Amino acid sequence: MASATKKPQLIVFDLDYTLWPFWVDTHVTPPFRKDKKGDVVDSTGEKIRFYPETPSVLEYLHREGYKMAVASRTGEIEGANQLLQLFNWNRYFQYKEIYPGCKVKHFNQFKKKSGIDLEDMLFFDDEHRNIRDLKAHGVVSILVQNGMTMKVVEEGLKVFSTERKN
Repeated sequence: MASATKKPQLIVFDLDYTLWPFWVDTHVTPPFRKDKKGDVVDSTGEKIRFYPETPSVLEYLHREGYKMAVASRTGEIEGANQLLQLFNWNRYFQYKEIYPGCKVKHFNQFKKKSGIDLEDMLFFDDEHRNIRDLKAHGVVSILVQNGMTMKVVEEGLKVFSTERKN
């Protein structure tokens, strides 16, 4: 009998350089809005882009029934939330922790709000320090080097399943 694949109960994404290719607090200029063409732009009119596969990654995980969350250390809390709303991504995230500080605090809030143990979470981030911090607390953490892609998600799910086999 084949063993069942262990799945994370919560998948958490960083924002900057994970779902989109910039730091929301320094590389773009809030407030954000949609222009006449429906593109999301900053206050200078610059089009705001996300990594090309981000929407399909989020839609896939949503369709598969995963709970998802966002953990961001940015000081530009309002701008980050504005982009999530303008990109229509809020529908994917059951939990959001967006404020400066150690990501361990964000994850402890997810645990408190969701009842999901840290060991049952999968985390994607572009910063080594965040990966290191969360791994030390039992979170399966995947370094994102060139933005979110289906390949990165598939690898993350595989690593989670392998690390959580009993």
